[in-house]
Amino acid sequence: MRILHITNHVQKIGNGIVNVAVDLACVQAKQGLDVAFASAGGEYTELLENHGVKHFQLNQSRTPLNIIKAAYNYQKIIREFQPDIVHAHMMTGVVLAGFLRNNYHYNLVSTVHNEFQRSAILMGLADRVIAVSNAVANSMIRRGIPAHKLRVVANGTLDSPRHPKITDYPPIKLHHPAITTVAGMYTRKGIMELITAFQIIANEFPEAHLYLVGDGPDRVMFENIVQDFGNLNQRIHFEGFQPEPQRYMLSTDIFVLASHCESFGLVLTEAREAGCAIIASNVGGIPETLDHHQAGILVPPQDSQILAQTLQKLLNNPQQLQTWKIRAQQNLERFSVQRVSEETLTVYHELTQEYHMITPIGTRELVTGK
Repeated sequence: MRILHITNHVQKIGNGIVNVAVDLACVQAKQGLDVAFASAGGEYTELLENHGVKHFQLNQSRTPLNIIKAAYNYQKIIREFQPDIVHAHMMTGVVLAGFLRNNYHYNLVSTVHNEFQRSAILMGLADRVIAVSNAVANSMIRRGIPAHKLRVVANGTLDSPRHPKITDYPPIKLHHPAITTVAGMYTRKGIMELITAFQIIANEFPEAHLYLVGDGPDRVMFENIVQDFGNLNQRIHFEGFQPEPQRYMLSTDIFVLASHCESFGLVLTEAREAGCAIIASNVGGIPETLDHHQAGILVPPQDSQILAQTLQKLLNNPQQLQTWKIRAQQNLERFSVQRVSEETLTVYHELTQEYHMITPIGTRELVTGK
């Protein structure tokens, strides 16, 4: 089986979609499959090639002239690599692969990572649409993607080829109790609600510090708001993007993901592995990622008061805090990249078997040379 993955880039900037796709390609190549990757490039190109994954340059930026170039280059890649499966992880890739498949007999798979985006409906151009949680699958059905096209393959990045084992990271020194989030600095990630909740509890817990790990377009706005908090701004730390956020998680007492919407909450699997007590919004795929409240505390989204009350309860009860740290680390095997690869290959095999059942062998040989 020959598999071509497509993303916009393979930059090491904390993009969860890219991380999952790179992990998948590397693990599939390790299993002996013929795997290639098409993107505009980035730091992970070397990692891919070290794992035997051929990288094709494909700039998919959405200007009229470049789209024409991308279509031409995409067809060159298909003719050279002749994939059985094209797996698109972002919208531009699935559109290219969907509309330019005439005379190229491959099966098209897409993965919906951010179903809250309007463009996510275009992922339905694929023959099979992988949803990263049951919540995403149900959302896509409501938006018109036929249920028979959908398969759920829950995300997972543990034992990733991109980074060492969790025990190999040196924890960074933080003030304690340390409350941390690792997220893009976007309003939809609930950063303002977390800052407000910390402001509410700050006087009661004068030793507590808040660490905001990540970058994004709303960071300056959040920083400006915190500047008006007087001395409290010395206890709220904007750490920016960190290539090894695990170092923060290993020193964290309470990890918070206060998102307004979240397809899966991939960072929660890493926080669980690091042994953080977890508080997260009860939205989207987060309950599934936290084993439906078994591995973390779920709170309503966009409610700073309840978030503050939950932080207070944990900080006032060290025994309960320790209990949630232990619970976070249970039942982690299902988040391995190996499991994600195996379930994804099942989707591929299902498609290729259907293809061979309906396509005459002579036609396949004539068109693909196989």
